[in-house]
Amino acid sequence: MTRLTTVARALITTFAALLASTAPSTTAQAGTDPKAPNDFVALRSVDPTIIQEMRYVTPHNFVGERIDGYRQPICILTRPAAEALHKAQRKLLRQGYTLKVYDCYRPQRAVDHFVRWAEDLDDEAMKGEFYPNVDKTRLFADGYIAAKSGHSRGSTLDVTLVRLPAKPTRPYHPGEPLVPCFAPQGERFPDNSIDMGTGFDCFDTLSHTLDPRIQGRQRANRLLLKDTLEDLGFVNLAEEWWHYTFKPEAHPDTYFDFPVARKSLTSAH
Repeated sequence: MTRLTTVARALITTFAALLASTAPSTTAQAGTDPKAPNDFVALRSVDPTIIQEMRYVTPHNFVGERIDGYRQPICILTRPAAEALHKAQRKLLRQGYTLKVYDCYRPQRAVDHFVRWAEDLDDEAMKGEFYPNVDKTRLFADGYIAAKSGHSRGSTLDVTLVRLPAKPTRPYHPGEPLVPCFAPQGERFPDNSIDMGTGFDCFDTLSHTLDPRIQGRQRANRLLLKDTLEDLGFVNLAEEWWHYTFKPEAHPDTYFDFPVARKSLTSAH
């Protein structure tokens, strides 16, 4: 009887060990997220004066919910891009403006979220603001959504200008009435940025940086942003007045997928 008990206990111990070795470990799962390379930094560590309004951490975006991979409202960029942005900020502060970023590094999982949303033709919750004149079936063909984004390479950002002293922007309340992103500034969702002719992420040809219909102060505002950033090595995407990439890119062929979170960065940053 004693020998059988000993054998039984041994079998139970062996079985438990086998289960422990094959069951997913909570600690192991928590550590599976990839980390950023050493040359990625939090923008705030390079320039704490640049305003950060990270839209994809909030439901105020064309999808209408927090986007996958955005765990904290921080801007992450490659160090060369962050340092060039810091130089632009110093120039603009002397003119009474500050930069404000809406998005910076974007993980591939976030881009995948955009693609899934675009393929769901029944989900048009945010159409009234972000793409009122675009049929959702056209989002891929017209270039508004793609399977890859330059943001995932770490040197691209979405940015605007705010006149100083900066006024706060009220939060978006899910379910509130939507106004087209190209409506007059006083009618569309309030944003403390200067008037660029459309809101951020406006899926419309009016968002093209040099669209001839954008004139006067709106055009001057776009050119102030464009000229300032291009003087420091940034290149504008012609279809989006807010979209800039620092060149040469540190990682021109790599699309990263580490989460937007402080823990993705090395402790040195």
